[in-house]
Amino acid sequence: MTSDALLDALVRSSFQVMGVLTRVGAEHDLSLTQLRVLGILRDRRLRMTELAAYLGLDKSTMSGLVDRAEQRGLLARGKNPKDGRIVDVFMTPAGLELAERVQEQIRRVLEPAIGRLDSRQREHLASLLELVATMPAARN
Repeated sequence: MTSDALLDALVRSSFQVMGVLTRVGAEHDLSLTQLRVLGILRDRRLRMTELAAYLGLDKSTMSGLVDRAEQRGLLARGKNPKDGRIVDVFMTPAGLELAERVQEQIRRVLEPAIGRLDSRQREHLASLLELVATMPAARN
């Protein structure tokens, strides 16, 4: 496969997945960025600055995003258990429940595409995508 063909396949698959994420998020009144926040905080607590860095957002934009999610009961802020001077953002039980429902819905929608792969192919694709996903951020 040429590098152009690889790039094309990567972009097309990214568009397909982004379309699914956007549609599923919209069904739950979540923007793509809000969906990303739920995914990031699913298994951790982060400082606002850390969360903003994950998303590539400035702190004021991040504050507004967290404020709206708090109003919906999906996120909360609280003192860091190790350092009480630090405030963490974390998911509430309602946020965790929504994140699980959304993840299951995404899994169901993507299953027809993923289901064509055998277990070895799935593992191989997952490891390759992990390499791509952990690459240094591209610079213009």
